Order: sequence, then C-alpha cells, then structure tokens
Amino acid sequence: MADPRLERLADVVVNYSAAVQPGDLVVLEATPLAAPLVRETYRRVLAAGGHPEVRIAVDGVAEALLDDGNDAQLGWVSPARIEQIEHADVRIVFESEYNTRSLSDADPARQALVRRARKRLGDRLFERAAAGELRWLVTLWPTQAAAQEAGMSLGEYEDFVFRAGFLDRDDPAAAWREFGERLDGLAEWLGRARELRVVADGTDLRLGVGGRTWVASSGHENFPDGEIFTGPVETSVNGEIAFSFPAAFGGRVIEGVRLRFEAGEVVEASARRGGDFLQEMLALDDGARRVGEFAFGLNDAITEFTLNTLFDEKIGGTVHLALGKSYPETGGQNTSALHWDLVTDLRVGSEVYADGEVVYRDGRFLDLP
Repeated sequence: MADPRLERLADVVVNYSAAVQPGDLVVLEATPLAAPLVRETYRRVLAAGGHPEVRIAVDGVAEALLDDGNDAQLGWVSPARIEQIEHADVRIVFESEYNTRSLSDADPARQALVRRARKRLGDRLFERAAAGELRWLVTLWPTQAAAQEAGMSLGEYEDFVFRAGFLDRDDPAAAWREFGERLDGLAEWLGRARELRVVADGTDLRLGVGGRTWVASSGHENFPDGEIFTGPVETSVNGEIAFSFPAAFGGRVIEGVRLRFEAGEVVEASARRGGDFLQEMLALDDGARRVGEFAFGLNDAITEFTLNTLFDEKIGGTVHLALGKSYPETGGQNTSALHWDLVTDLRVGSEVYADGEVVYRDGRFLDLP
C-alpha cells in the first residue's frame, strides 16, 4: 500500500507549492531512487493540465567529470540545459542522493571551475524567478544515504521528513497557508529595521538591512520551508560569527566555521575541518566573500540537525547566512557563482537587536508591536 504521505507530498508540491497551471512546462529532476515520488508528481502535473518533462541524474557522472574531464569539459554548459532553464514554467528538484559524500575527495579547484562555468544557469534561474516567469522548488525524497547522514533509520527519517512538511496533518496546504500568514507579518515588521545585531557564543555580528525586502518562505521554493530572509546591504556586515552546525556542501562536511567581516567582506576565515575547501570557495570570485542572504529559521516542526541544508536552515531557533549570490527579490545586489548557506543555533544564550532594541532571545522573537 502506498504511503498516503507520499500522495500528500506530490499533491502539495504540484497544487500548492508550484501551483501548476494548464499548459505549464514542468521539469522534474531526480535520481532513480525518487521514482515513486516522480511518478506520483507526474500524474498530478497531468491532472493539473501541465506538460511534465523528467530529467534523471545517473549516479557517478559528477565524479567522472571531476576525475576525468579536461578544463574545457569542466567549463562546458549544455545548450539543452540552457534552453530548459529559459523555457520551463516550473522546475521541481527532488533531492535523492545515492551517496551524500560522493565528491568528498574531489579537487576543490576543479569543483570551483565547474561552479563558475554554471553561474549563468543560476543567474538566469534567479532572474526568471524574480520576474515571475519561473516557479521553482527543491524538495527531498528520503533515501538510505540521507537517513544515515542524519543518524536515523530510514523509517525514522521518513517520519522526520514528512512531519517537517506538515504532511502528517489532515490538510497540509491549509497548514502552510496559516503558517505563511504568520511569516508574512514578521517579514513586514522586520522590513522597518535598519540594522540587526546578532550576539551569541563566538558571535557579535552587525548587518545593515535598511531598504531591503524581507521574504517570507512558506513552501513555494523549498519544501519543507519556514524561514524569512533578506539580502543585507553589501558593505554593511561587520563583526564575527561562529557556526555551531557543520555545513554539507560540494560533497564535503566543513566543521567549526568562523568568519570575521569588515565592511561587508570576509577578512578572516577558519574551520576545524575542511579549511582548505572553505578558502577555495571564498576565492571563487569577487562576490564569494560577501553575504548574499541572512535569514531566521522558524519551522518548529524541525528540531533535529540532519546535515542537510534544506532542513537545517529551517530549524526553529536558528539563523543562517549565505556567502555569495543574493536573491534579486530582496534587493540584494551581490553576484557570485557561490550561494552557500551556513547555519548557527541561537536556542541558548543569544540575543538579536533591531536598531538597538532586543527583539529575539534564545531562539524566539519577543512580543512585537
């Protein structure tokens, strides 16, 4: 018997998150491991009148390119991929990795070359999304690899994933709409602030946010979701921040990251593990040393750290910042081939100030006007 939560996930993704309309070209991207969800989503897209197109990623090809490709091949971007980004109405990505550490021994410099070459794909996707021409969504199909990364059995991890998306509730879409209204109100309130200051163990960071837009994320670009984010003023970030959670990125795990900023730029960076990779990413391009995003995680259905950014950055009581590219809809102007989210836990011993007034303590916003 099919898990009813799978059917709910496909329904929410198609009819709530992506809001598929008749005639939409809907690109579905996954590995073969996500076949049950891809099939169910495909059926829902058809029922909504859309035109589903499936792209299946084969395990091992990314490693093959990084191991055996020459510089020209590493820098090549498929014209078919460009066309798809240009003409799709909806793009849905189902994370479904065979091995979350498959690129752990890849050369960071070669990874950086690939990332720089594909920057124009990400730029165009962000541009079309900001213009309302493309809806995109990243979600996840629970795999043994992801469960193992989280330190859970597959059944336990499935429960975690479905609970995080409110799929254990009778009407998940209604729950997301209600949650979204609360996020909208908070984003509107934060939109009046000129400066934020974050204080915690190893952290004392100031960010200018005046004139920037806060975006409430309630399940339309990520699923599960539950954050509010903005693009800080590019030259305004000053101070230091210590990230309490490890970061999974580029097939690696980087631990104990600490950054110090002056006039918006990283001037010191260290990590207990993965420091060489951190430095390679910071050197990727001129924008990689600046902050493209700052956000509060607000999904209280996610409490566990699982070494997957899709979930970890939404944990209620956390904040994260992304080095690199800004989202245009926030007013952020930083450009980069990098967008790397780093998460820190504020649930114990923290305060956040807005224009000098404490508005957040120990992972919770205080009573706001």
